[in-house]
Amino acid sequence: MKSIPHRRSREVVAWLRKEDAEQKKRYRKIVQEQDALEPKRNKWVADFLERIQTRGTHIHYDQMRKVRPEEIPTKPKRKFRVVF
Repeated sequence: MKSIPHRRSREVVAWLRKEDAEQKKRYRKIVQEQDALEPKRNKWVADFLERIQTRGTHIHYDQMRKVRPEEIPTKPKRKFRVVF
């Protein structure tokens, strides 16, 4: 299957390049903000894992179940990645 060749004017090409640059700039800013949150995020995750092992998690309405330590996943070696 062949794609249809579309012709773009110079103005459209310039606009696309400008939009692409602006989006990349916004993306870098978001990544920087998310990376700055990493110490807080690590604490949030640790608190959550501790809470579900001590208090438990809701199964149905008022029924709770404690999560055993062997059910807790190990932390991956890769960097924590936030999808946005």
